[in-house]
Amino acid sequence: MNKNYYAVLMAGGVGSRFWPISTKENPKQFHDMLGTEQTLIQKTFQRLNKFVPTENILILTNERYNDLVLEQLPLVKQEQVVLEPEMRNTAPCILYAAMKIQKMNPNGVMIVAPSDHWIEDEVAFAKDVIECFDKCEKEEVLCTLGIVPTFPNTGFGYIEFDKASTSNLKRVNQFREKPDYETAKEFVSQGNFLWNAGIFMWSIKTIINAFQNFQPSQYELFASGMQDYNSANESKFIKENYPKAENISIDYAILEQSKSIYVRPATFDWNDLGTWGSLYDKLDKDADENAIVNSKVLCQDAKGNMIRSPKDKVVVVDGLKDYIIVDKEDVLLIYPKSKEQDIKQVLAKVNDKFGDKYS
Repeated sequence: MNKNYYAVLMAGGVGSRFWPISTKENPKQFHDMLGTEQTLIQKTFQRLNKFVPTENILILTNERYNDLVLEQLPLVKQEQVVLEPEMRNTAPCILYAAMKIQKMNPNGVMIVAPSDHWIEDEVAFAKDVIECFDKCEKEEVLCTLGIVPTFPNTGFGYIEFDKASTSNLKRVNQFREKPDYETAKEFVSQGNFLWNAGIFMWSIKTIINAFQNFQPSQYELFASGMQDYNSANESKFIKENYPKAENISIDYAILEQSKSIYVRPATFDWNDLGTWGSLYDKLDKDADENAIVNSKVLCQDAKGNMIRSPKDKVVVVDGLKDYIIVDKEDVLLIYPKSKEQDIKQVLAKVNDKFGDKYS
């Protein structure tokens, strides 16, 4: 296994659209969302660990999830858990992790990957990533994986690439914001637009140079702690300085400014598992197209539902079609799948009426 390969696994999000299972105290990446006996973060770790050495995988997360990470990933040591004292978006935490790796191995190449995505063909995933790693080792470029769109999705950003390119890795023309439906249809029809999956690869040298060029104040802030990284003084430095970092995404900070970005259209099936509906799409269904996780279900005149409960709980459903039915201890959610994007607002109303102990 290549000792220069590193992975930064992003595991700090809350996943509020998966409420009530996903909460601030125990978000979706720490749950077995697919009913496979493995949590999403465990599946992601194993996927990366097939080509990245165990000790070279860093888990980037919020301080409150430290114990959950160590409990669910027993191969990970405390020094591999990179803790954000507060959320400052993706650019500061990626720079922080890159500088830690630079101090360990300045010749490293790294992948930044979300901890909560579904990927079917893990062999194809590894092949695509290593192809990007090879380019990053030879050239000062930033690489990303793009997903070939299957429909005009308005929930993703898009990557526009050079249509004339005949190579696997294609030069990126620009990143595009989440479009409206008509714009998304136009993107898909043009044939050179991919969904932005938020999976990035680059050499340590290249990403740190990019911050130095495009985000000099952010670079200087984190570079001032270089002597403290991977030492007993790191925590003190981060607690004092991390809150000073600009709250900005890696997309705005680096990717939209760089002229040396390449995208590899993914050769594997992918789903961001961002909503109950997207989870429903990836689960096996019964004869009435109901997707069931954990439950023992008796359905009558019930079709197209997403049903989840504690393990082996008996759930009887009659007369519901295309609903999300989620039973979790002190919360029961029965909600139309067509309104799944409103679950964040529903949670806000629950907090207002009953307090935030349910979030």
